Amino acid sequence: MSRICLNCGKKSTLVTRLIKLRGKYNPTTKKRKYPNLQWAVLPSGKKAKICTECMRTLYKEKK
Repeated sequence: MSRICLNCGKKSTLVTRLIKLRGKYNPTTKKRKYPNLQWAVLPSGKKAKICTECMRTLYKEKK
């Protein structure tokens, strides 16, 4: 199962954290951040893994 939102296409990103020490930034390791994917039922009736931001907008449109 891939870690991509089926609704908006959001996927992982590479993030670097800058840590300042004695006035200079240390070279730090890169870290991969993944979207918060959850199982949800789409308006079409299918179950899919979508990100929580898409969930919020889908449920907001229903009301």
